[in-house]
Amino acid sequence: MTALALRQDGPGTVRVPGPRRRLLGLVVALVVLVVLLVLSVMIGSTAIAPSVVWDALFHLSDGSIDQFAIRDYRLPRTIVGLVVGVALGLSGALIQALTRNPLADPGILGVHAGASFAVTVAVGVLGVRDVQGYMWFAFAGALIVTLVLLAIGSTRQGSSPVVMVLAGLCVGAVLGGARDALQLTNPDAFDALRSWNAGSIVGRPLEVVWPILPCFAVALVLAFAVTGPLNAMAMGDELAVAQGVRLARTRVLAIIALTLLAGGATAIAGPIVFLGLMVPHVARWIVGPHQRWIFAYSAVLGPGLLLISDILGRVVLRPGEIQVGVVTAFVGAPVLIALVRRKKASGL
Repeated sequence: MTALALRQDGPGTVRVPGPRRRLLGLVVALVVLVVLLVLSVMIGSTAIAPSVVWDALFHLSDGSIDQFAIRDYRLPRTIVGLVVGVALGLSGALIQALTRNPLADPGILGVHAGASFAVTVAVGVLGVRDVQGYMWFAFAGALIVTLVLLAIGSTRQGSSPVVMVLAGLCVGAVLGGARDALQLTNPDAFDALRSWNAGSIVGRPLEVVWPILPCFAVALVLAFAVTGPLNAMAMGDELAVAQGVRLARTRVLAIIALTLLAGGATAIAGPIVFLGLMVPHVARWIVGPHQRWIFAYSAVLGPGLLLISDILGRVVLRPGEIQVGVVTAFVGAPVLIALVRRKKASGL
């Protein structure tokens, strides 16, 4: 039995599922995700018959309002939720593995705030209006905050999770306040960003997604490429070096992947918090501390949780809607409190 097949949660050893059960669980999660994708297309502020949904997706348009709602509104919204959910789930798993901090999350550590502030500067100061223009600012903001937090949290004994969380909360608060102050100087220019600031996948055309997909593809490759080194680094830098891990190279690749995922997701949907915190913990409870499996599960569970939150936001105040970022905050805040109160968070 290898070290990765066991997890210490207190006195004694807890066995985690083997590869077959992990694979079976991943298949089940994929099936559930497909069901949620179908429900996301079917459920909305108005009820549409399944036959109409089928015709809208697989037959020529008849010009009806219902088919227009499916093709031009719900289907793009579902695809955006799928893409953003994968990015947020995987970025959360990546930042927790990189910092060895079970409370790490792009939102809590201020990465979303950095990307959001950079986008606000691009829109309000430089007059950028399209995602192809301000997505680069989102990437830059996410990268700068990530590097700052890694520098602040670094000590002679390695990174300090507590220092990084406190620094992230401070950086996020400062950048959030600066963003809000900048938006108050010119409300008209930022009118279109109001729903974006709360975290939303409503009204995002697919043209917003296509320019960022190549960045996400690169990030996925980089993230899974560093799963092996991150497994070794979880046992300490010295032991990882002894096993031949190149620490600097691993951290650089992980930071690039994290920047592309968190920055791209923020550029598309705005800052959606807590999802990146919850999903890796659920994955870790299912599969144990093996990063490759955690990343795979996070990439599936992330969009599932985001779509569930979006569907709830549509039906709770029907015919009105609650933005998905608000729903995830309502769900995520109690989860964060529970994690903090636990004597032992999920092992990394």
